[in-house]
Amino acid sequence: MSRLRALEKLLRPKTIAVIGGDSAVEVVRQCQAIGFDGEIWAVNPRRPDLAGIPCIPSIDALPGIPDASFVAAPPAASLDIIRKLAERGAPGAVCFAAGFAETGEAGAEMQRRLHEAAGQMPMIGPNCHGFLNYLDGVALWPDEHGGKRTQRGVALISQSGNIAINLTMQQRGLDYSYVISIGNSSSLSLHEYMEALLDDARVTAIGLHIEGLRDVAGFSRAAIKALEKGVPIVALKTGRSTLGAEITMSHTASLAGSDRLYTALFDRVGVARCDTVPQFLETMKFLSLVGTLPANSLGSMSCSGGEASIVADCADRLGIDMPALSNETNKTLRELLGPIVHVANPLDYHLYIWGDEEKLSACFSGMLQNRFGCNVLVLDYPSVPGADTSKWEVAERALVNAVLKTGQRAVIVSSLPETIPTVIRERLKGDGIAPMQGIEDCLFAIRAAAAIGKAQTNAAKIRPLMQPQPEPGKVAMLDEWDSKQLLARAGLAIPAGRICAADGTAAAADALGYPVVVKAVSQDLAHKSESGAVALNLDDAAAVAAATKRMANTFDRFLVEKMVGPVVAELIVGVSRDATFGVTLLLGSGGTLVELLDDTVSLLLPVQREDIAVAVRSLRVSALIDGYRGAPAGNFAAVLDAIEAIAAFAVDNAATLQELDVNPLIVTPDAAVAADALLRKAAS
Repeated sequence: MSRLRALEKLLRPKTIAVIGGDSAVEVVRQCQAIGFDGEIWAVNPRRPDLAGIPCIPSIDALPGIPDASFVAAPPAASLDIIRKLAERGAPGAVCFAAGFAETGEAGAEMQRRLHEAAGQMPMIGPNCHGFLNYLDGVALWPDEHGGKRTQRGVALISQSGNIAINLTMQQRGLDYSYVISIGNSSSLSLHEYMEALLDDARVTAIGLHIEGLRDVAGFSRAAIKALEKGVPIVALKTGRSTLGAEITMSHTASLAGSDRLYTALFDRVGVARCDTVPQFLETMKFLSLVGTLPANSLGSMSCSGGEASIVADCADRLGIDMPALSNETNKTLRELLGPIVHVANPLDYHLYIWGDEEKLSACFSGMLQNRFGCNVLVLDYPSVPGADTSKWEVAERALVNAVLKTGQRAVIVSSLPETIPTVIRERLKGDGIAPMQGIEDCLFAIRAAAAIGKAQTNAAKIRPLMQPQPEPGKVAMLDEWDSKQLLARAGLAIPAGRICAADGTAAAADALGYPVVVKAVSQDLAHKSESGAVALNLDDAAAVAAATKRMANTFDRFLVEKMVGPVVAELIVGVSRDATFGVTLLLGSGGTLVELLDDTVSLLLPVQREDIAVAVRSLRVSALIDGYRGAPAGNFAAVLDAIEAIAAFAVDNAATLQELDVNPLIVTPDAAVAADALLRKAAS
């Protein structure tokens, strides 16, 4: 049995072994409560039964090989039990116990032994809560939870057990197919869970709570598979802040934090990243009930100008397009709503037609005929017991009528999360309308659905990440001359220049032609401007001699180069090494203000020219390359050539390269030239 098939059997078992004491008792109770209809075998040598199920004294006494086992024993005992299950050929197990890698070095060694004991047997945990399968009625879960049986829904994978518990308690109308608490992930990587879930057609979307990834290349492959299968993925990545980051020699390393790299990963493989728990819940719900969207555009309907303004402001902030209404819609709505109502998108249809199903249906149909990516109807319901909601129900029916008539997508959204009660959420879902709670979170979900839809159409073009190489051995910094020579051989344009001693700079400048730049060259010199080791725009031999004399007190080797110009823009192109992602690429506004401007974007390797172009266009400095306010434009193709050359160099040298800075890459009307470059690498 393959590892993937074994994991699928673990998640959808017919027979379960529950091993341990009080926590094992709770697992039995939860399985019984959720309606598990297979066999449960209880294992405990000192108890007569677990929740009424007679106990078997040991693993060896089991009547068969269980499809799934829940091991609730102390760490050392868990290790022995996991080994015995693996030796018997069990498909998989949950290791509930804490006291492993999360506790320090001794625990990490215990976890290494646990991993060894499991071998090829898939094991969830340790230090986890197990899993819930709401589709088939399985609860290897020693605690309360808030979900219920369902026919289809979102699969949630969480690295935090408590967050998983909390999210099952949501009151958002979100149906879960699976909830898996993976804990320390000793045996299984996140992408293996994803791949197993992608083979279950009842999974409508996958939600991920991520603290960190162990295998980013594997994750990228699984995410691309999800795009190909049409299963949206939503991520809540925690741990954005980086405290006490080590200062390194390059601007690149200080600008490319690991959190930016996670964002780059999610953007690349079409995963919607959420910033808050409400965004996470609403986005999962939207994608599960509505699916992805063909366009990032919105039509909005409400009976309040205030609500219309809130929608418009949120859409603008999130970058969602709210196109003008068609002439046909304008005419239809003006005739329907009368001269007092201003017809626009977002539409405030006022209260004149409130409670009139025929007119509301016609109004909503007119809006939906514009074929926006999605439409929202803002409705907040009275939550007081006994309140008359009949007119709200008329609006519901009118929206359902409009959806059926036009075939377009529409949801109902409340401005407050608590103003769509449970009974109404369930009724709306039964009518095929997603009950969205909170305008901004709803619009966030709409934007995410459009982005994933776009990524799905481009899935065949998306390349998985390269496998990160181990840290190189002893690395050394190359000086600017040696750095540039390496990069020039890789295809990067560099200025015409000569390396010489102090007494040769004037002759070198005469040979190159003025104006020139004179720079000190040293393996210990990372930032020349701060050290007074560079002189620009030198127009004659006397200026060269004076600059050389000033620097010669400290340095004995010099680089004389032809000045590059006319300058349209300056970029930084850098490569740094991250423990999780390996070598990565950073692009941004360059020059001396690079860190102050913070106009950067990170890319993961390997990278395609099309992705580089999109990344450069996302920078504010791209306006200069395009010819800002009538100024000369830069050679955009040359910029892409230069960045491609650096990216290829990074891929080819991934085993030895530690850091690389090209700053600035000077963009001219005709070229893109590396005016300065430094790199650190190990010997090949």
